Amino acid sequence: MNRISIFTMTLAGLLLCGAAQAQKKGAAPADNGGISTEMMNQIKKSYGGSASDRAMRNIMVSQNPAKLALNHENATSFDSHFSNRVVSSAVTDQKSSGRCWMFTGMNVMRNKAIREHNLPANFQFSQAYTFFYDQLEKSNLFLQAVIDTYKKPMDDQEVEWLFKNPIGDGGQFTGVANLVEKYGLVPSDVMPETYNTNNTSSISNLLSLKLREDGLVLREMAGQKGMTPAKLAAKKTEMLGTIYRMLVLTFGEPPAEFTWTERNAKGEVVSTEKYTPKSFYEKYAKTDFSKYYMVMNDPTRDYYKVYEIQYDRHVYDGQNWKYINLPMSEIAPMCIASIKDSTMMYFSCDVGKFLDRDKGYMDINNYDYASLMGTSFNMDKKQRVSTFASGSSHAMTLCAVDLDKDGKPLKWMVENSWGPTYGYQGFLIMTNEWFNEYMFRVVLHEKYIPANIRALLNQTPIQLPAWDPMFSPEE
Repeated sequence: MNRISIFTMTLAGLLLCGAAQAQKKGAAPADNGGISTEMMNQIKKSYGGSASDRAMRNIMVSQNPAKLALNHENATSFDSHFSNRVVSSAVTDQKSSGRCWMFTGMNVMRNKAIREHNLPANFQFSQAYTFFYDQLEKSNLFLQAVIDTYKKPMDDQEVEWLFKNPIGDGGQFTGVANLVEKYGLVPSDVMPETYNTNNTSSISNLLSLKLREDGLVLREMAGQKGMTPAKLAAKKTEMLGTIYRMLVLTFGEPPAEFTWTERNAKGEVVSTEKYTPKSFYEKYAKTDFSKYYMVMNDPTRDYYKVYEIQYDRHVYDGQNWKYINLPMSEIAPMCIASIKDSTMMYFSCDVGKFLDRDKGYMDINNYDYASLMGTSFNMDKKQRVSTFASGSSHAMTLCAVDLDKDGKPLKWMVENSWGPTYGYQGFLIMTNEWFNEYMFRVVLHEKYIPANIRALLNQTPIQLPAWDPMFSPEE
């Protein structure tokens, strides 16, 4: 061992001894952000260990904090009366899947079809049919994006995001619009739910595994000398054939045409006709989606601006999700106008916050966590979004509002897709204060949007990356 090594070791030892002495005296080293003994002694003082402290600890260690924090003083405020309500039909159930966005969008169309054609209240469009093509189109979106980005390294943020998110069952309203316009609709009894459409995790994992494997193959092929777009397209088509087979085996094969008997609300036969999915859509649910706009309340970004999210679409040749960011004071009047005109809306929010699951009631006063824990939780909406404490997580159908004598909203109601026994008869009720704090997105027909707000769409959208945490798919 040379002299330099001996000197280095000696110096290191002296430094370590000095640090140890400093710790002994209760002073943390300048370069150490850890918990020192002195700091720990200070921290421990926050729990006094009094009789009441011990009693509270003994109660809480074996209980769900939400149950203990339930504010019984708030229980009497629950009221199911609404001054303005769109009459809705039988509540749907997405089961163990992340298809809330699809159920919500199709429930809006279903409600309109039932009213206009006098269909039975339990009529539904087939979510299994639309979900089949959603998964096929998302597979193509991923594979084509891999081809488009093959020159970028694997650790590039865009490429990394693609391989982290090759496919999923979540989504948003733009996906509904693109899918039904391209593939049409069928009644639920023509292509019913299967175990795997109701329970999507297993097939989603298998599809993700296969797509990641295929994505690596396409990246390697794209970089080969002499590779042509035609050869890549042929290989991608072959890969999508495998995906199609996997989907047929688990979802069933979508019909190219079918015969369906229409019945009226009384169950009486109206007609029996042959349809294609496109002709059925044209007759029962034709929608001009160009007249629908998504508005959003994201206080972390500038209001009165238009934003567009990269890759936030379900169909490669479809449209990315684009929205107008507005303060809640602008959004609420438009929602009220839509409800008064008997028109439901696609709506999404941070559903789990302060939700009384037994009642289906969302109120920021439902749970008193501050008193239970002896502290405060004071972040506002902007701070919660900025720190990933809140974001849109679930889509539902906004269908009712209760107004006071001055026309101001007191509470709102949404038709959920968790079955008719969840919450309040399958619906969720929220106070207006909760609505302001945890509502994020709503889709409105242009006739309910003031001209000055519609004019904002003439702006060039501000592009946002797909990995922005605010824009995770709704489930």
